[in-house]
Amino acid sequence: MLEKILESISDGVFTVDLNWKIMYFNRAAEEITGIKRKDALGKNCCEVFKSNMCENQCPLRKTLKSGKPLIDRTGYIIDLKGEKIPISVSTAILQNEKGEVIGGAETFRNLSELYELKKEIEGRKSFGDMFSESFQMQKIFSILPAVSECSSTVLIQGETGTGKEVLAKTIHKMSGRAQKPFIAINCSALPDTLLESELFGYKKGAFTGADRDKAGKFTTADGGTLFLDEIGELSGAFQVKLLRVLQEREYEPLGSNETMKTDARIIAATNKDLSEMVKKNEIRQDLFYRLNVITIELPPLRKRKQDIPYLAEQILQRLNILQKKNIAGFSHDVISAFFAWAWPGNIRELENVIERAFVLCSRKTISLEDLPPELIATDFVPSKTSDIRTARILVEERTILDALERNNNNRSAAAKELGIDKTTFYRKVKNYGIKLPQKRRKSSPGNSGE
Repeated sequence: MLEKILESISDGVFTVDLNWKIMYFNRAAEEITGIKRKDALGKNCCEVFKSNMCENQCPLRKTLKSGKPLIDRTGYIIDLKGEKIPISVSTAILQNEKGEVIGGAETFRNLSELYELKKEIEGRKSFGDMFSESFQMQKIFSILPAVSECSSTVLIQGETGTGKEVLAKTIHKMSGRAQKPFIAINCSALPDTLLESELFGYKKGAFTGADRDKAGKFTTADGGTLFLDEIGELSGAFQVKLLRVLQEREYEPLGSNETMKTDARIIAATNKDLSEMVKKNEIRQDLFYRLNVITIELPPLRKRKQDIPYLAEQILQRLNILQKKNIAGFSHDVISAFFAWAWPGNIRELENVIERAFVLCSRKTISLEDLPPELIATDFVPSKTSDIRTARILVEERTILDALERNNNNRSAAAKELGIDKTTFYRKVKNYGIKLPQKRRKSSPGNSGE
């Protein structure tokens, strides 16, 4: 009866004697390892499993030595095809009728599907070098593979400092154009005449000082990506010139009658609402339609505060490398202060704050005294339980509160925005002691509704 049970379960089971020879090997063990029972019986278990735990971390060896079982120790084995299989292991001793130890038993579970699911979930939180736990950013990540594969014009909108150029570079890096140049130009930094020569290039003698031919950005970015930052700052006259390039994919360098073709992909960015600018006749409607093929709206940092710990850690590690220091991290009160701040300058402001703190910090951990005074001159109160309240708890609690605020305390809408079901949402609300306003009861006959 026992053997029938062991043959029917989905976990692999094997037993060894005191010389580490395999005495029993069930059906699931055959399926997980790819090794037939007849080939496993009588062999040393390390020959069969080739596990990373065999030499120094063998759970079964520890159990036989201590007499105590071990539960759910993780590692991997190498199957018959030479592939790694992640497993979870539990062990126990084997005794005869007299209570004498005669060997050990081990059960192991294939974690491959669980690991694949974990990778899939983590994949939804990242794209290229970008990572976010924000629901809004994950929605953006979900469309980026398709956006990267095509050559359509992309318009990135978002407040100053939200990472528009980082996103543009990521799209380029993940596209088939990655081996070609990524060229960026700020449209607000140059007057029309200089901007025209920078984008279209010029021929020798086109103007005073033009003593040689110069290729424009459309030429140098050919086959790659041309990033036009601050596109909302273009003058009306220059909008007409850019429109022709977007429509016909051709242009003329200054001082030349020769029409040149371009295969540069256009990614434009602005911190303004171009649709509103169209209504005010500040942007040509036809240019807007050419730019507005694929539009991506980057959320400000105040709407994705759950990403602050990750972003802060990345910035700190980069500074450690550049300036050859070894600051370990941030105090919990610093993380709390980061959550309390509205970040009008977004990720760029976060970078500046951390760099300042990094320079001033003389310890292993950045503390409140390293932050700018205005950052802690808010309603922030340092936590007396910072050693208990972890950064992740602070992240989730603040994220839920922000989601409720954005959705006017609508629980269902907040849960949907966060990408979790209502049961999980209410459980977290209860765990963190978040007080939700009472729902109004519908009035009925004989009920005032109060």
